[in-house]
Amino acid sequence: MIAWIDFLLLFLASFRLTRLLVYDKITAFIRRPFHREAEETLPDGSTIAYIEIKGGGLQKWIGELLSCYWCTGIWTSAFLYGIYVYMPDLASPLILILAIAGCAAIVESIIEKLIF
Repeated sequence: MIAWIDFLLLFLASFRLTRLLVYDKITAFIRRPFHREAEETLPDGSTIAYIEIKGGGLQKWIGELLSCYWCTGIWTSAFLYGIYVYMPDLASPLILILAIAGCAAIVESIIEKLIF
């Protein structure tokens, strides 16, 4: 069993890494080979954007994975826990940086909801 503080850091790091891969613009280049952005014009003239999964086989599987927050979260959690256990010298700074960024993202979301 791991200490509660390690669990908390892994939780926050997994949250941040998952959001980074699934939603953030800075990692769009990772999703681009697997997703196609499309737009649909609604009857009222407004448009909505959505993604279409590209290809088949492994390409489609990765595309589906990167479009699913919960699915990607399982894999990022497994990855972070794996390096935490087997490569602690590499994992410690990565997990700490992601956890700090995760806290900042949560605080920013709360402040944004309070202000707007």
